[in-house]
Amino acid sequence: MLTRLSLMLVLPVLLSAQPDRGPKPGLRAGGPKPWWDGEIARDLNLSDGQMKQIRETRKEFRPRMQEVRDSVNKAEADLDAALNEDPVDQAKANEAINRLAAARDDMFKTVSRMELKMRMVLTAQQWQTLKAKQRRPWPGGPGPGRHGVPAGPTATSNQK
Repeated sequence: MLTRLSLMLVLPVLLSAQPDRGPKPGLRAGGPKPWWDGEIARDLNLSDGQMKQIRETRKEFRPRMQEVRDSVNKAEADLDAALNEDPVDQAKANEAINRLAAARDDMFKTVSRMELKMRMVLTAQQWQTLKAKQRRPWPGGPGPGRHGVPAGPTATSNQK
Protein backbone atom coordinates (compact mmCIF):
# COMPACT_ATOMS: atom_id res chain seq x y z
CA MET A 1 0.00 0.00 0.00
CA LEU A 2 2.77 2.44 0.95
CA THR A 3 4.68 1.57 -2.22
CA ARG A 4 1.62 2.13 -4.38
CA LEU A 5 0.83 5.43 -2.61
CA SER A 6 4.44 6.56 -2.99
CA LEU A 7 4.36 5.79 -6.70
CA MET A 8 1.04 7.57 -7.10
CA LEU A 9 2.35 10.65 -5.32
CA VAL A 10 5.68 10.80 -7.09
CA LEU A 11 4.99 9.29 -10.51
CA PRO A 12 4.21 12.74 -11.94
CA VAL A 13 7.69 13.88 -10.88
CA LEU A 14 9.27 10.93 -12.63
CA LEU A 15 7.18 11.59 -15.72
CA SER A 16 7.99 15.29 -15.70
CA ALA A 17 11.72 14.48 -15.69
CA GLN A 18 11.34 12.55 -18.95
CA PRO A 19 11.68 14.29 -22.29
CA ASP A 20 8.37 14.98 -24.01
CA ARG A 21 7.89 12.41 -26.74
CA GLY A 22 4.52 13.72 -27.85
CA PRO A 23 1.07 12.76 -26.63
CA LYS A 24 0.43 9.20 -25.54
CA PRO A 25 -2.95 7.50 -25.92
CA GLY A 26 -5.22 8.81 -23.18
CA LEU A 27 -2.80 11.56 -22.11
CA ARG A 28 -2.48 15.18 -23.00
CA ALA A 29 0.88 16.28 -24.40
CA GLY A 30 3.52 16.22 -21.65
CA GLY A 31 1.74 13.66 -19.45
CA PRO A 32 -0.26 14.22 -16.25
CA LYS A 33 0.44 17.27 -14.13
CA PRO A 34 2.11 16.76 -10.78
CA TRP A 35 -0.39 17.18 -7.92
CA TRP A 36 1.18 20.50 -6.88
CA ASP A 37 0.60 22.05 -10.32
CA GLY A 38 -3.08 21.25 -10.65
CA GLU A 39 -6.51 21.08 -9.13
CA ILE A 40 -5.37 19.05 -6.13
CA ALA A 41 -3.00 21.80 -4.96
CA ARG A 42 -5.87 24.30 -5.16
CA ASP A 43 -8.06 21.95 -3.13
CA LEU A 44 -5.35 21.73 -0.47
CA ASN A 45 -5.30 25.51 -0.04
CA LEU A 46 -1.52 25.56 0.13
CA SER A 47 -0.01 28.80 1.38
CA ASP A 48 2.55 30.67 -0.72
CA GLY A 49 5.22 29.44 1.70
CA GLN A 50 4.11 25.83 1.32
CA MET A 51 4.09 26.11 -2.49
CA LYS A 52 7.59 27.59 -2.38
CA GLN A 53 8.83 24.70 -0.20
CA ILE A 54 7.18 22.13 -2.51
CA ARG A 55 8.83 23.73 -5.57
CA GLU A 56 12.21 23.82 -3.79
CA THR A 57 11.89 20.15 -2.84
CA ARG A 58 10.98 19.22 -6.40
CA LYS A 59 13.95 21.21 -7.72
CA GLU A 60 16.27 19.61 -5.16
CA PHE A 61 15.18 16.05 -6.00
CA ARG A 62 14.73 16.37 -9.76
CA PRO A 63 18.33 15.50 -10.76
CA ARG A 64 18.38 12.52 -8.40
CA MET A 65 14.97 11.34 -9.62
CA GLN A 66 16.20 11.45 -13.20
CA GLU A 67 19.37 9.61 -12.21
CA VAL A 68 17.50 6.76 -10.48
CA ARG A 69 14.96 6.55 -13.31
CA ASP A 70 17.80 6.25 -15.83
CA SER A 71 19.47 3.61 -13.65
CA VAL A 72 16.28 1.54 -13.49
CA ASN A 73 15.74 1.87 -17.24
CA LYS A 74 19.31 0.73 -17.96
CA ALA A 75 19.04 -2.20 -15.55
CA GLU A 76 15.73 -3.25 -17.13
CA ALA A 77 17.29 -3.08 -20.61
CA ASP A 78 20.31 -5.11 -19.41
CA LEU A 79 18.03 -7.78 -17.95
CA ASP A 80 15.95 -7.87 -21.12
CA ALA A 81 19.11 -8.30 -23.21
CA ALA A 82 20.38 -11.07 -20.93
CA LEU A 83 17.08 -12.93 -21.14
CA ASN A 84 16.97 -12.59 -24.94
CA GLU A 85 20.37 -14.25 -25.44
CA ASP A 86 20.41 -17.75 -26.87
CA PRO A 87 21.61 -19.58 -24.95
CA VAL A 88 20.92 -17.57 -21.80
CA ASP A 89 23.97 -16.98 -19.62
CA GLN A 90 22.48 -17.67 -16.19
CA ALA A 91 25.24 -15.88 -14.28
CA LYS A 92 24.90 -12.77 -16.46
CA ALA A 93 21.10 -12.83 -16.09
CA ASN A 94 21.35 -13.19 -12.30
CA GLU A 95 23.79 -10.27 -12.17
CA ALA A 96 21.33 -8.18 -14.22
CA ILE A 97 18.50 -9.18 -11.85
CA ASN A 98 20.57 -8.06 -8.86
CA ARG A 99 21.40 -4.72 -10.52
CA LEU A 100 17.72 -4.14 -11.33
CA ALA A 101 16.65 -4.97 -7.78
CA ALA A 102 19.27 -2.57 -6.39
CA ALA A 103 18.21 0.18 -8.83
CA ARG A 104 14.55 -0.23 -7.90
CA ASP A 105 15.45 -0.19 -4.21
CA ASP A 106 17.41 3.03 -4.74
CA MET A 107 14.45 4.53 -6.62
CA PHE A 108 12.03 3.55 -3.85
CA LYS A 109 14.26 5.16 -1.21
CA THR A 110 14.67 8.34 -3.25
CA VAL A 111 10.92 8.62 -3.90
CA SER A 112 10.18 7.97 -0.23
CA ARG A 113 12.66 10.60 0.94
CA MET A 114 11.15 13.19 -1.38
CA GLU A 115 7.66 12.22 -0.26
CA LEU A 116 8.73 12.60 3.39
CA LYS A 117 10.18 16.04 2.73
CA MET A 118 6.96 17.13 0.99
CA ARG A 119 4.84 15.61 3.75
CA MET A 120 6.70 17.72 6.30
CA VAL A 121 5.41 20.82 4.48
CA LEU A 122 1.74 19.77 4.65
CA THR A 123 -0.63 19.86 7.59
CA ALA A 124 -2.21 16.59 8.70
CA GLN A 125 -5.51 17.62 7.05
CA GLN A 126 -3.77 18.54 3.78
CA TRP A 127 -1.99 15.18 3.80
CA GLN A 128 -5.24 13.27 4.31
CA THR A 129 -6.91 15.25 1.51
CA LEU A 130 -3.97 14.58 -0.82
CA LYS A 131 -4.04 10.84 -0.08
CA ALA A 132 -7.78 10.69 -0.72
CA LYS A 133 -7.52 12.55 -4.02
CA GLN A 134 -4.50 10.55 -5.21
CA ARG A 135 -6.44 7.30 -4.90
CA ARG A 136 -8.26 8.22 -8.07
CA PRO A 137 -6.19 6.89 -10.97
CA TRP A 138 -5.16 9.30 -13.71
CA PRO A 139 -4.79 8.45 -17.39
CA GLY A 140 -1.58 6.48 -17.88
CA GLY A 141 -1.11 6.03 -14.14
CA PRO A 142 -0.65 2.79 -12.22
CA GLY A 143 -2.94 0.04 -13.39
CA PRO A 144 -3.03 -3.26 -15.23
CA GLY A 145 0.07 -3.80 -17.30
CA ARG A 146 2.07 -1.10 -15.52
CA HIS A 147 4.62 -1.24 -12.70
CA GLY A 148 4.79 -5.03 -12.69
CA VAL A 149 1.02 -5.56 -12.45
CA PRO A 150 0.14 -8.19 -15.06
CA ALA A 151 -2.54 -7.36 -17.60
CA GLY A 152 -4.99 -10.15 -18.29
CA PRO A 153 -4.41 -13.76 -17.27
CA THR A 154 -1.27 -14.55 -15.34
CA ALA A 155 1.44 -16.69 -16.85
CA THR A 156 0.66 -19.52 -14.42
CA SER A 157 -3.02 -19.57 -15.38
CA ASN A 158 -2.02 -20.40 -18.97
CA GLN A 159 0.07 -23.41 -17.96
CA LYS A 160 -1.41 -26.91 -17.99
